[in-house]
Amino acid sequence: MKQTPDRIFAQPLEQVPDFVFNEDVAKVFPDMIKRSVPGYPTIVENLGVLAGQFAQPHSVLYDLGCSLGAVTQALRRHVRSDGCRVIAVDNSHAMVERCSEYLHAQDAMFQELLPVQVIEADILSLEFQPASLVALNFTLQFIAPEQRLALLSRIRQTLLPGGALILSEKLRFEDTEEHALLGELHLAFKRANGYSELEIAQKRSAIENVMKPDSLEQHRERLLAAGFSKVVPWFQCLNFASLIALP
Repeated sequence: MKQTPDRIFAQPLEQVPDFVFNEDVAKVFPDMIKRSVPGYPTIVENLGVLAGQFAQPHSVLYDLGCSLGAVTQALRRHVRSDGCRVIAVDNSHAMVERCSEYLHAQDAMFQELLPVQVIEADILSLEFQPASLVALNFTLQFIAPEQRLALLSRIRQTLLPGGALILSEKLRFEDTEEHALLGELHLAFKRANGYSELEIAQKRSAIENVMKPDSLEQHRERLLAAGFSKVVPWFQCLNFASLIALP
């Protein structure tokens, strides 16, 4: 996947608009997320490995909020259960178009990959099919907080026995000192990856109204309220984490 450098917020903007997953973002998204989310490549690749432990023969695997399909590609590389197929869903037309292109290119490089269907849709109104694995990779934080429990409840109802939801999110922390420390370390991560103070400030302004992170405690309580029986954090790097929720 060719990576175009992320320069979206490199020039001063008279008014910073709310962040949108549009064509401009789709063009630079691989570079943007790698330089913005600590541990992202590790999460994505190991999500495929984890999925291989839960995927059941002849079942559906969902990548909800698939963006450019990095998780879908990991699922296709690692899942070996017979008859599985991936359904990748995103509500951004620009993301869906490029995702389809990247997955087509992957087909040319690898043999015997799982079949995949890429859908442009709102996951809040999607009719789910019975599934053994659902991935929500940095997607729930862009859903309105009051709609998150209903979505997770629907996902829980669609999961087959023995399946799993894998949920990756940016975290906020109840302890103010811990929250401030990890926030500063995240800024240091961005600076180390070449982002200027202007880019950091304008990106923060653009995203603060559209991305609402929860604490680990909130995630655990909500997942249990949605009907999951166990929540297991499997990865954390600074203020980003990934959880396995079991039905």
